Amino acid sequence: MTDADLDPVIHAQSRLRVVATLAALAPGDRLTFPRLQQLLEMTAGNLSTHLRKLEEAEYVTVQKTFEGRTPATYVELSGQGRAAFERYTRALAELLGGAL
Repeated sequence: MTDADLDPVIHAQSRLRVVATLAALAPGDRLTFPRLQQLLEMTAGNLSTHLRKLEEAEYVTVQKTFEGRTPATYVELSGQGRAAFERYTRALAELLGGAL
């Protein structure tokens, strides 16, 4: 097992935190952008940057909508993102297995 086996999109610390938080939700569940920002204690700009990278990899879906006249943004881990996170955690467990 090498570092190359760890998905570089997920491996960045902030993106790993985003994906792990969303993976804790049931498939199909989502969080509002402000709630995710609060949970991760990230600035809006920093979170947006990492979400964009995850969205480009098709690991998350970001849905912008309105609730009445108020804009709302929802973030959800895609099926592809959930599978990538499972592969990532297995690869990390294998990597750490030799160190335990």
